[in-house]
Amino acid sequence: MSRFDNVKIEILKDETLSKNWYHLRNITYNYTNSKGETKVIRREAYDRGNGAAILLYDPRRDTVVLVRQFRMPTYVNGYHGWLLEAPAGLLDGDDPAEAIRREVMEETGYVVRDVRFLFKSFMSPGSVTEILHFFAAVIDSSDRLEEGGGAAHEDEDIEVLEFSLADAMKMIETGDICDGKTIMLLQWAALNKSSLTL
Repeated sequence: MSRFDNVKIEILKDETLSKNWYHLRNITYNYTNSKGETKVIRREAYDRGNGAAILLYDPRRDTVVLVRQFRMPTYVNGYHGWLLEAPAGLLDGDDPAEAIRREVMEETGYVVRDVRFLFKSFMSPGSVTEILHFFAAVIDSSDRLEEGGGAAHEDEDIEVLEFSLADAMKMIETGDICDGKTIMLLQWAALNKSSLTL
């Protein structure tokens, strides 16, 4: 039995603060805590939909394909804004495996047939509703059918890069890779790359 078994939550008000790019909500709720005390609490939640991210790994060359793109929220937080990331995107109503195949083609030009589901995670549960589905796929150079670079209608401007897995791991230590989903996927690869074969 958990101390939270008797906790009760009742939403009193769910207001939209902004629906410009995504949905920013202000939620007021009654929270009856584990001591039986009821308090009115107000929190904001940012709803951008669920997403998927993928590790693209070439086992013959022991390399990973990453993308570099500008991220405004990191820029306004004092970073230069250009993040190295694993390919990723929103589901937009699709099955996670289908969505990540679409995103990989748009961003990198690679076609991936067999995607392996790894795990799913809330990435910032204190404020963001998104669940991110993590995948891995084995690739080689013959799988790159297009240039990639992102979807023009989404104003994406993406550079496609390839690094040895060892170099990518070092880039985590140096801070050159500082995106959470990418770090999680690279750490997974370092532990499990023997399971990724052609």
